[in-house]
Amino acid sequence: MYLEHISSPADIKGYTAEQRRLLAEEMRTALIHRTSLIGGHIGPNLGIIEATIALHTVFDSPRDKIVFDVSHQCYPHKMLTGRAGAYVNEAEYGDVSGFTNTDESTHDIFNIGHTSTAISLASGLAKARDLAGGTENIVALVGDGSMSGGEALEGLNVVGELGTNFIIVFNDNDQSISENHGGMYRKFKELRETNGTAPDNLFRAMGLDYRYVKDGNDVEELIRVFRAVKDTPHPIVIHIHTQKGKGLTFAEADPEGWHRHAPFHLENGIAKKPAKPDPYAAATVDFVLETAKKHPNFIYLSAGIVGGINLSPADRAQLGSQYLDVGIAEEHAVAMASGLARGGARPIFGTYSSFFQRTYDQMAQDVAINRSPAVFLATGTSLYRSTDVTHLGFYDISIFSNIPNLVYLAPTSVAEHIAVLRWAVEQREHPVMIRMPYTGYDESPYPVRADYGTLNKSIVVTEGADVALIGVGNFAALASAAAEELAREGLHATVINPLYLSGLDAELLDSLRAKHRLILTVEDGILDGGFGQKVAAFYGAQDSVRVKNYGLPKKFFNRYTPAALAREYHLTAEQIAADVLREMR
Repeated sequence: MYLEHISSPADIKGYTAEQRRLLAEEMRTALIHRTSLIGGHIGPNLGIIEATIALHTVFDSPRDKIVFDVSHQCYPHKMLTGRAGAYVNEAEYGDVSGFTNTDESTHDIFNIGHTSTAISLASGLAKARDLAGGTENIVALVGDGSMSGGEALEGLNVVGELGTNFIIVFNDNDQSISENHGGMYRKFKELRETNGTAPDNLFRAMGLDYRYVKDGNDVEELIRVFRAVKDTPHPIVIHIHTQKGKGLTFAEADPEGWHRHAPFHLENGIAKKPAKPDPYAAATVDFVLETAKKHPNFIYLSAGIVGGINLSPADRAQLGSQYLDVGIAEEHAVAMASGLARGGARPIFGTYSSFFQRTYDQMAQDVAINRSPAVFLATGTSLYRSTDVTHLGFYDISIFSNIPNLVYLAPTSVAEHIAVLRWAVEQREHPVMIRMPYTGYDESPYPVRADYGTLNKSIVVTEGADVALIGVGNFAALASAAAEELAREGLHATVINPLYLSGLDAELLDSLRAKHRLILTVEDGILDGGFGQKVAAFYGAQDSVRVKNYGLPKKFFNRYTPAALAREYHLTAEQIAADVLREMR
């Protein structure tokens, strides 16, 4: 009724209150229907519909700049900025990403997928505007736990001194992905309970003006407040209290489970396909619970995503004080893990590879230089995991395997993963990072070690000659599959699991010269700075052994099909075997 006629925010500016109410209802219905078919971030978007309508009614995007934090709450924004077809026409559902994207629209100011960035990004826009003598409004929409990130607080501190137009809409639904944690959220609760009048006010303390909107899903009240602050000559926070998952009973009752959801049946909320069990995550949860019982000084740290291993509310309750969610603050989690280890505790900090990228300095300075024996668990480490450009999980080998003192391991099966974890927690010599497998051997093809203290000792999976396939982590099983293809052609290759990403087994690599002419490395990551390049550098250009590296190039990929990307770069057993046969002719 409305959405198919909206090509830009200008189309809704003349709407009446009743038309806006009907528009919100239509948007909510479209979001629920779309998610029931293809999945996606449903809870955050259902809660921000009214605020998005109000923003685009009052402000003049794209002249006025609206920057989204954790832009998984941008679906309603896309509906109102020329992309409604991707939410109402099933054939167009795949036409847009789940985050703001500068390639899609001039109304999307940045590509954003990580949290706590909007205030800092928008502060740059505000300063650039002032330098150019502009008058446009700069609006940062912040929510879903973003305030707990250090960058958000750094941004607030700077904006509080700018003394210029800067509007922060703080979407407070009392949730991040799971429940919020941290002292500031207790104070935000006091602000909600006192209609914004509680004396402890973070924003005022930072030098910003402040207004509170009790019902952040009341579009007419939001319009009134936004109009009052439009063109304000000083920084101000509009604190709005919204309901995550509003309008969908299941999402309102379980905001954590419905933060993002798979396709589901509209009548009962049951997923259309049962979630495929992740054996690595399940085994890790069991290990964490078992280790907590064994070691009273063990603790598992999370940064707003339940540790990247699907710790259930019951699991977290069982761990009690041995589980700590620090909020969306990965840098803090790494430094805290270093302090815990130095204090004699046994910490594991687990999060997605994409989010570990934010912690390079802490891993180098706070952990590795100090040789703190903390354990770090990187999950989602595969080209087969997340495919959006902001959530890619395959850069970690290049980033972390080259930090001195940090031992980085890539186990290849459930059994080996748990053995590595157990050793890492028990030992007190090294900071250890573990690349949790995403795929791997169903059963380990070799006896799994118990001790990994002798560093950089690789594992020969199968003995052969002429060709050696070194399969890193997830791709050890791929190397074995390629060797099986070659065996059918009469070529019996050596297969090696290097296990250690942060160093080379020089003795083994030296020994390969005797019977091998070609060494192939296969890794689920980018080649530049990766493991394969270490092997290539070891042998050198003039060596009698030729080295060929398989992996991904140093570039960003967005919304790709994993199987197609793997084939493009010959990351299949059949292609690798065919390449070897050509090389050996």
